[in-house]
Amino acid sequence: MTTAATTRLDRPAYQEAVRTAVAACAAYYGPGSSSLSDSEYDTLLAAIRAYEAEHPDHIEPDSPVGKVAGGAVTGGKVEHSSIMGSLANAYSREDLDTFVARVTKRLGHTPASWCYGPKLDGLAVAARYTDGQLTDIITRGSGTRGDSVAHMIGNLSGLPLRLRRPATIEVRGEVIMTKAQFEQANRIRTANRAKPFRNARNGAAGTLRAQRSYTIPMSFVAYDAPLDQVSDLGEQLRALDHDQLMGLLEDLGVRTVLSIGAPLMRGDSIEDAYARVREIEALRPGLDMEIDGVVIRAASPADQAAAGYNSSNEPRFAIAFKYPPQRAVTTLRSVRFAIGRTGALSMTAQVDEVDVDGSDVEAASLHNAANIARLGLRIGDTVELVKAGEIIPQITAVLTEHRTGDEVPVQVPTRCPVCDRDLDTSGEIWRCPNGRGCAPAENIAYAAERDNLDIQGLGDTLVRQIVNAGLATDVADLFKLTAAQLQGLDRMGPASAAKLLAAVEQSKQQPLNRWFSALGITGTGRTASRRIAAHFVTFEAIRAADAAAFAQVDGIGAEKAPAIVAELAEIADLCDRLVAAGVVCLQPGSAAATASTTATSRPLDGLKVVVSGTMDGPLAAYGRTAMNELVERAGGKASGSVSKNTDLLVAGDGAGSKLAKAHELGLRVLTPVEFSVLVADLLT
Repeated sequence: MTTAATTRLDRPAYQEAVRTAVAACAAYYGPGSSSLSDSEYDTLLAAIRAYEAEHPDHIEPDSPVGKVAGGAVTGGKVEHSSIMGSLANAYSREDLDTFVARVTKRLGHTPASWCYGPKLDGLAVAARYTDGQLTDIITRGSGTRGDSVAHMIGNLSGLPLRLRRPATIEVRGEVIMTKAQFEQANRIRTANRAKPFRNARNGAAGTLRAQRSYTIPMSFVAYDAPLDQVSDLGEQLRALDHDQLMGLLEDLGVRTVLSIGAPLMRGDSIEDAYARVREIEALRPGLDMEIDGVVIRAASPADQAAAGYNSSNEPRFAIAFKYPPQRAVTTLRSVRFAIGRTGALSMTAQVDEVDVDGSDVEAASLHNAANIARLGLRIGDTVELVKAGEIIPQITAVLTEHRTGDEVPVQVPTRCPVCDRDLDTSGEIWRCPNGRGCAPAENIAYAAERDNLDIQGLGDTLVRQIVNAGLATDVADLFKLTAAQLQGLDRMGPASAAKLLAAVEQSKQQPLNRWFSALGITGTGRTASRRIAAHFVTFEAIRAADAAAFAQVDGIGAEKAPAIVAELAEIADLCDRLVAAGVVCLQPGSAAATASTTATSRPLDGLKVVVSGTMDGPLAAYGRTAMNELVERAGGKASGSVSKNTDLLVAGDGAGSKLAKAHELGLRVLTPVEFSVLVADLLT
């Protein structure tokens, strides 16, 4: 499907986008404090999805694609009565036509009727009634399990404590804050010395889970009731078209999408639906609640049942048409140029603070020199900003009609702002020939990250102190640090210094794949590093390999290999000093590392293994990177997605859509405890 301003990512930008999306999901589905709006998240996810479609071998294990709640919610304590999925998105009429064609192909006919109504910008929940009494409210969670938020019973307008008749039924809908409730909520929070919510969506998400001494007003609006649920109304539910189903819920006393400012409607064609999309868009500013699109679904329960759900728990019979992100106008005050970890010149616009789609913005991406030239950008220009999948917004246009003549053209430096050498301007991204030498703190901090060397206590602030004090220019220099040097830094006493030195020393024992990843070779990451380490086994073999040898590594190929060899040659001195410092750089599980272990004895030899969910038992301390390393030490190939080529899924708590797909394909599935028995000889 097309997206609004889908951003094209390179590998580092993709990895950063995944981290940003995962962090945003964790914040939204946790305290409700996400800095990304819904439209920003959708566009970011579209960029991630596009990159993964082009580079399936580079998919990060933590990627939010295909996961309910972006994988941030691993499933709570309550099983859903049936899948509670999220909707796929459409952004154009072309997308809607593609959706209809897909539904038609699956059903063997085009649905005779469609229902369409606003997509509310809140948090999805399931409300359960027993004999007419509201007994539980459950968050969507992983789509198969959620958390009970029964403490909200009686606090949601539109969700009565008792139905008008004693029915046993589950109702699904959105918990939202109306605009008036949002204003009231922030007055209440301010009076209780709490930080105001940034927007109504984040406010609803944070309030739903919190149990406070004060009450925040919120509302519930139903959009569905599972047709396959166990209910004394079951047969009646399954006989009703969707708009009739909403009418039944209204009769029971539950507020639904039939009774809001832009109500659910019914039509006979997708043309009717698209016309309604535009009608609701025009009504949007005057509604008393936030909406971000229109939900379009087949009206007939028979069509819904026949279409079913896909492997990502998205209903095939419905889609969300999403409105484009909001734009804002502000003034460009300056442009900051900096050199990144790999030597690339970054360009960031500093603008007057402005609200963009619910976020306060003071900086915007300019991408590259060609983009600045295309925009004809000048300091003092009135510019248009849009959040379109970037970590920060981007400038999309200059409003030249506002120019006064005092604006000054942006001058992009042709020399490195750090070392003053001429930049290489031959490519789209300008680079300093000194490369990583101009960003020592960034490179050391990257090497020390948890999924690389995992040097506990060595965070960004301390790294900058060490670099600014002249104590280190790269990761090899860490092994020359002394306690006396460290104690001269801010907040570093004898105990802290000793602890850090011990962590640095311990990092020498990290496996080869982590050390190679820590070097930050352009175009490689954790997955590629594991494959390179498994292929070559020793650091010496990696350094001796030519482009032809690297091309034989799974996922590298002839295109990337020469660049990897060239960059290894550039950092030969760094590699020499690491070896001299005593770095082991050997891959566990290999014949060289364990003489008694042969390839035929490894329990996962040749198997493609996917790990999903939270580990427990003997593997409770293993994160995703550690699990993937364990898989490959056992002879397997770690993968981030389930397919017909997958041999084994290790399914922990909250495995969600991957577990459902594995069952659908008839794949072998092990629990973490069962898997730990299989690889017991490799556990440490």
